[in-house]
Amino acid sequence: MSALSGKVIMITGASSGIGEAIARRLAQAGATLVLTARRADRLEALARELDPSRERIMQIPADVTVAAEREALVAITVKRFGHIDALINNAGYGQRGPLELMPMEALRRNYEVNVFAVVALSQKVAPHMRAQGHGRIINIGSVAGRIARPLTAVYDSTKHALEAISDGLRGELAPFGVQVVVIRPGFIATEFVDAANTASAETMADYGPYAPYLDEFRGEHAKLRRWAAPPDDVARVVEKALLARRPSAHYATPLHAKFFLFARWLLPTWIFDRFVRLKAKQR
Repeated sequence: MSALSGKVIMITGASSGIGEAIARRLAQAGATLVLTARRADRLEALARELDPSRERIMQIPADVTVAAEREALVAITVKRFGHIDALINNAGYGQRGPLELMPMEALRRNYEVNVFAVVALSQKVAPHMRAQGHGRIINIGSVAGRIARPLTAVYDSTKHALEAISDGLRGELAPFGVQVVVIRPGFIATEFVDAANTASAETMADYGPYAPYLDEFRGEHAKLRRWAAPPDDVARVVEKALLARRPSAHYATPLHAKFFLFARWLLPTWIFDRFVRLKAKQR
């Protein structure tokens, strides 16, 4: 029997991609899951597939940026299962475009999902974890939390913020037996990039003076996507972080993520910048 058997674990953004992969892996390990996302139909189908009896898996459609829905999410979970052993903050999306042209509303919206909702939901579960003397909060960050890139500075900054919040929260909750972990995925084969393009389409229809650099940026990004690993690579690391008696503060996956992070640490900024700065397409 797995050490996760019977553990009550809440997963946000569980209807697809990394969240779905985490749900599948933890369900197989025997965990009791609370799955949440905005897409109720996909969430329902996943919960039904993983546990037809619905004894171990409950789905709660919710928008984590809405306070009342976060409140209900935690209240329903505690009422049904009595406690929460772990929270996996996975919900998030990417906002793209030159920072100079970025509407402030688009920036605020990205922070609402990627940062403020994470903090708010963590605030809701922390009292329960403190009272029971144990718990684990796992935040799905990104390599972008350590490496900021042109045309994705808004999204990258949300992940930088998540790193700082997680590090501070880890120290605050440690005396109460609650551990906080950040997972730093690299390129993962999910709907994330397409969703980011869709989310950014309206606000960034015109790249203005940055347009000459756009094709090259897209081309370089497409090359990097060839390295994309399956979502289960991240799910496997999440499971490792949940099972570890003393989990690391940060985990990176797959191998290319570790390479990029090491290069960022090793190289002087002026050299690293030469690899990531905007470049005009060669003709």
